[in-house]
Amino acid sequence: MSSLLLFSFVIGYFAILLVVAWYTGRHSNNDSFFIGNKNSNWMLVAFGMIGTSLSGVTFVSVPGGVGDVAGNAFKGFAYMQVTIGYLIGYCVIAFVLLPLYYRLNLTSIYNYLQHRFGTVAYKTGALFFIISRTVGATARLYLVINVLQFFILDKMGIPFVVTASVILIMILLYTFEGGVKTIVYTDTLQTTLMVTGLIVCVFYILHHLNMSGGEALSVMKQKGYLNVFNTDVNSKGFFLKQIIGGAFITIAMTGLDQEMMQKNISVKKLGDSQKNVITMAVVLCGVLFLFLMLGGLLYLFITSKGGQYTDVMVNGKMVKQLIIANPHNPEAMLNVIGDKMFPSVALDFLPPAIGVIFIIALISALFPSADGALTALTSSFCIDMLGIQRRTDLDEKGKKKLRLTVHLSFAVVFLACIMVFYLLNNNSIIDIILDLAGYTYGPLLGLFAFGIFTKKSLPNTLAITVICLIAPVLSYILSYNAKSWFGGYQIGIELLIINGFLTFIGLLILSKPAKNVMPDGAN
Repeated sequence: MSSLLLFSFVIGYFAILLVVAWYTGRHSNNDSFFIGNKNSNWMLVAFGMIGTSLSGVTFVSVPGGVGDVAGNAFKGFAYMQVTIGYLIGYCVIAFVLLPLYYRLNLTSIYNYLQHRFGTVAYKTGALFFIISRTVGATARLYLVINVLQFFILDKMGIPFVVTASVILIMILLYTFEGGVKTIVYTDTLQTTLMVTGLIVCVFYILHHLNMSGGEALSVMKQKGYLNVFNTDVNSKGFFLKQIIGGAFITIAMTGLDQEMMQKNISVKKLGDSQKNVITMAVVLCGVLFLFLMLGGLLYLFITSKGGQYTDVMVNGKMVKQLIIANPHNPEAMLNVIGDKMFPSVALDFLPPAIGVIFIIALISALFPSADGALTALTSSFCIDMLGIQRRTDLDEKGKKKLRLTVHLSFAVVFLACIMVFYLLNNNSIIDIILDLAGYTYGPLLGLFAFGIFTKKSLPNTLAITVICLIAPVLSYILSYNAKSWFGGYQIGIELLIINGFLTFIGLLILSKPAKNVMPDGAN
């Protein structure tokens, strides 16, 4: 398919986003940018947040992981273990965290830590969010930009740095004015296109293989693609680890994340915000199952075309690859296992129309995770670090100028981080994201848990920050040595829980008896 044709669809898609941004961003102010004037429609927020929760990493990695090999078996549908945990985590967010945020009427959720412990805890929590979201969002951006670069823009002679810069400028243009008010609508549009692309791809491949959904699942089961529960206690994928870890990842990466909660607290009523979270959780699980089914179908498709698994020595380590002849150059061979599976099939083996749908769906998965992160980081830095809402030396125009400056600055930081990932050229971005989340969200988990579940107070000193820095270091040492220290046991997704627990214990040692402070931070 012509790279220029695909590129034209990307430009057309962006033009639509600009029209939506212009319409929704009219007459916007700082409250529109930060919390959508607390007037967002809960149904739009719920549906749009599906796109934010999934991101381009999920779009590429979840289907690609189905036929990838872990140990002596396929990974299969093992991601459903984490998905079960997600449901538990969203219930905690809806019925524990959201009532707290609404009761305190928060714009930044990290104001809770100020209510409860003082300025140092508040600034520490915001700092860990800023670091975590910056690294996580740019890692996700890098993965999708890299796909676009490899399949479209390399063929047009456009350098990677130019691609990344242009995409960030696009995101800046449609979030600059409206912020959350705009993102609620653009995320809804993008989620619609992403899910539509997913469904179209599923039905097309089913039709091509001449199978019904039930027949396809039956064949997947015969080939070992339907594995769900891992019963190896020592494995990183052990089902209890995955379920419990999935719950805590949801609580930390959604409930304690300003980007995700910024959209929830932009809904006027608590009850509607709770409906948003529960609705989103149920739909999200259904969409994730569809992604896994698509993954199984992709592997059935590629093996039906002659794809074969083979062992290859890479950097001194034996790895499993799935090799197939390049349809455009039969003498060349492609390795399509893992993250390469979905893009390769859609753009090299399926009709051009499906390739276009894939590209639109892919960038629809890209933008929600990037625009929301950029807006949330701007909000958190302005509110939490610069205290923009308390500044009496700035009028509304001055505050807006400061906000726009911060917004532009974070775009530059994003570009720098993306280029670092590009230079590292790491093929396991999803692993990097989950590992970093365990280290950076752990202190947030410990801080919020200590505030909610104890009545103790903390001294308003830098000792809080020191504890939140020491806990990830200890977690890293424990994770690195776990296999040799604990008879082969490997720390996986539960790293977040360990990190949060170590933070909690450190805060407990530092703490002193409460003085008229309730566990939820209300005086």
